Amino acid sequence: MNITKRFVIISMLLSFLIVALTGIIRFPETQKYSLFVYNYISASMLSLIHDWSGIILLFLILVHLVLKREGLIQAFIGNNRIPRITLRTFYIIIGIFIILNVALYTSNNSFLKKNPVRLSSVEIKEYKGEKLGSVSDFRENSIKGPQYIDKNAYNLKINGLVDREKSYRYEDVLKFPKYQKVVKINCVEGWSVNILWEGILVKDLIKDLIIRPEAKTIIFYASDGYSTSFPIEYILDNNIIMAHKINGVVLPPERGFPFQLVAEQKWGYKWIKWITKIELSSDTNYKGFWESRGYNNNGDVNNSKYSQ
Repeated sequence: MNITKRFVIISMLLSFLIVALTGIIRFPETQKYSLFVYNYISASMLSLIHDWSGIILLFLILVHLVLKREGLIQAFIGNNRIPRITLRTFYIIIGIFIILNVALYTSNNSFLKKNPVRLSSVEIKEYKGEKLGSVSDFRENSIKGPQYIDKNAYNLKINGLVDREKSYRYEDVLKFPKYQKVVKINCVEGWSVNILWEGILVKDLIKDLIIRPEAKTIIFYASDGYSTSFPIEYILDNNIIMAHKINGVVLPPERGFPFQLVAEQKWGYKWIKWITKIELSSDTNYKGFWESRGYNNNGDVNNSKYSQ
């Protein structure tokens, strides 16, 4: 075996191991055994490594096929059935395939579409004598990366088991009374941040609607396809904020602009970001993105984070 072939095979094995390990770490059922990794590398970086390792592995597999071209042609085509294609044509086909796959991948990653919005320098670090965390203390762990929503085109829909559907623009939502509260977010990955949140109460959004008696659940949906749910009493009996500011500054896209739910006493996966729709439902067994993957649907921080 020549040096080139040996290098390609070793590189393929290493790429495969990286893809497998990062995939295992990101898998929710095994995070309880591998949380230590997040002390050194963010979830978004792990996802990036995982994706690009897969692209590199694909490229190496194609290179390996090129190096083994003669043997493959003999095994699957033979000498007499069809004319052999030229090596140049073979490389062109492989090159086009790789370029198309990389282009499709990069076009679907928001970090290449827009630069993150820079946080204002007036972020509050202390509130009524209580020390606060910072926006920079959060770890990026969303399912599709930060979402960039145009506030001028934004619409918050409220539907389901109500007398009439409602739709609010960004400015309409901000017309409701504002509230501030320091609430700590606790993530299942092992980190927490104490933050001053400012926004409107979710129950104010729905107080003028006639909610049907069979409505038992309130479901929140995000622009990236994420969702989570709560018993309707959790919203109606508590002052649950849908925040538009964090430590005195407007939510940056990384933190959920235009609105993030401040789900007090709930694990971080219940703190849905980029809220675009609220639905009143009779489905008491509705499970959101992470809940359908093994996390506790209740989400209380004083209970297990995993379904029993």
